[in-house]
Amino acid sequence: MVTPVLARDLAALGRVSEETSSESVLRGLTATLAGGVPGCAGGSAELWRRERVVVSASHSELIVLVDSENDLGEGPSAEARETGRPVIVQDVLRDSRWPGYAGMAVRCGVRTVLSMPITVEHSILVLGLYGVRPGVFAARNVPPLADMLAEQVTVALANVWDYDEVRTDAAQMQEALAGRAVIDQAKGIIMKSSGCSAEAAFDELRRISQHHQVKVADLARLLVDEHQRNQAGRADTADTA
Repeated sequence: MVTPVLARDLAALGRVSEETSSESVLRGLTATLAGGVPGCAGGSAELWRRERVVVSASHSELIVLVDSENDLGEGPSAEARETGRPVIVQDVLRDSRWPGYAGMAVRCGVRTVLSMPITVEHSILVLGLYGVRPGVFAARNVPPLADMLAEQVTVALANVWDYDEVRTDAAQMQEALAGRAVIDQAKGIIMKSSGCSAEAAFDELRRISQHHQVKVADLARLLVDEHQRNQAGRADTADTA
């Protein structure tokens, strides 16, 4: 089941750009499985992370099947997630483990299912491969496929999460710098109006913020905005005088 085309397309998922997200990686992954694994007609991915699940699939019918399995609380994906081992259903019509799931799978045009769990950091990704004919996934081919998927998917998701963390840190730093700038402006306004030192001006800001239970930066922004409005009002009055 491991082909050069599949290996190439999986490796491409690890390239991160501004538009890359966990959801886009999962969409690319399900499309890659559907197009690159012999006998696979569709793929699904369930990313269980921080008590939240993100579901993606190559076909809308498979979204319905995954959601139905989660509602039932049983099926190959649920067992793979609980046991940490791949689960193969060679023919849903001849497998008696999950009758409710089998009925839904047939209605979705699925006869064969391969569910593979992958642990990524503190998350679990369950990949589903689906065939429209019975017996399209040989058990002997599962270990090499699972190993390659685990390696490539772990890299891809780790790259996305690392990139998200960098972007978050940069945004927080930018916000902190903007907050510091507006606090300096507010201190300047207080110093000019009261003739106090910069330290005393900041102490006054902090005292008022604690009294009104607002952040110093938010209070400073209100003070600066009010000062700018007053300045604009005085300018308008002078122009009309």
